[in-house]
Amino acid sequence: MAVYSYTRVSTDRQADEGESLGAQQRRVEGYAMMNGMTVDRHFVERGVSGSVPVSERQEGAALLATLKPGDTVITPKLDRMFRSARDALNVLHQLREMGVSLHMIDLGGDVTGNGIAKMVFTILSAVAEAERDRIRERISDVKKDQKARKRYLGGKVPFGYRVGEQGDLVEHEAEQEAVSLIRTLKAEGKSLRGIAEAVQETGISISHVGVKEILTRDVV
Repeated sequence: MAVYSYTRVSTDRQADEGESLGAQQRRVEGYAMMNGMTVDRHFVERGVSGSVPVSERQEGAALLATLKPGDTVITPKLDRMFRSARDALNVLHQLREMGVSLHMIDLGGDVTGNGIAKMVFTILSAVAEAERDRIRERISDVKKDQKARKRYLGGKVPFGYRVGEQGDLVEHEAEQEAVSLIRTLKAEGKSLRGIAEAVQETGISISHVGVKEILTRDVV
């Protein structure tokens, strides 16, 4: 019967701060010692987001492939190993079927053998997933706000604009005139290729595909 630890940081910066790998491993070692165990191997996940399922992480997959009945896994915190409730409960079920114990220090110990711990595990897994959803929503809201204020969010600069010194989208006069012409010609029933040719005659280079993108994008 072997004892393994699993620790993770999602960014290089975390390795030098509060959730550093060294701090996590010391916490695991201390917990193991207090419970009469010795850690045989540390599985260390560097620079991997918690949103990636355990089985799809390099060290997570290696850990799952190494486990045998009677083994024990220790991890310092729920969010070091899981961020999705579904992934957490799937892995927990897999470990229980294998006869492997999973100890989460922040939940008080073995979450595979204690009824109360399993309940807390389920609740906190759901909370962790909800928190990630809230973060995703906040990011989406920020992007919407930046888009409304014509902030450049990266990628291809839309036709009719240039990136200003402050990182905002600034209207390109000649291309804006071309955009107006494109919409006018479309309202008159011109084809995409016909519109593109008309715009090209004004000295602006654009294809019929570019014309279609302008006509189908949100009006900015």
